[in-house]
Amino acid sequence: MKWISALNILLITLLMVGCTSSPTKLTQHNSSEYQTFVKVGEQVPVTQFIDTQGEKIDLTQSHNAKLLILFATWCSDSQRAMKALKSSDLNLDPNIDIIGIGREESNETLDKFADEYELNFPLIADNDRSIYAKFANAGIPRFILLDKENQIVKTIIAEDDNPLTQLQW
Repeated sequence: MKWISALNILLITLLMVGCTSSPTKLTQHNSSEYQTFVKVGEQVPVTQFIDTQGEKIDLTQSHNAKLLILFATWCSDSQRAMKALKSSDLNLDPNIDIIGIGREESNETLDKFADEYELNFPLIADNDRSIYAKFANAGIPRFILLDKENQIVKTIIAEDDNPLTQLQW
């Protein structure tokens, strides 16, 4: 009987933790502890990436609005956000560049995820959190909206049921 109570406590704790940490590094955070290190109006702190296919991405070479998605493949909120994005017209908009940045992910894992979710935008492996750490301390998925000049327009912790409703440049 004690093990059933312990199991229930463990399950409740895991549900409360959500997608704040990797599955192997669970720490308890709540949304009031999420810190965002970038502010509206600032230039994006990273403009060059190498995607999982080895292609260089330079944000300064595009004059489109941009959506950076900081996510993890194992996170249910990230999975829901990617499904919503896939089923929306946003990923087909020629005036918006979408880039997914997989926190603590490898190229192989991201390529498999892209195939499974039928994603048509580049993914970046951030296996050591060096990119993510420039934006925040915890909480995924995060949407970072940039204007044509790569200034931050909005940051969103997209953990709700319909995360795309908050996307407005």
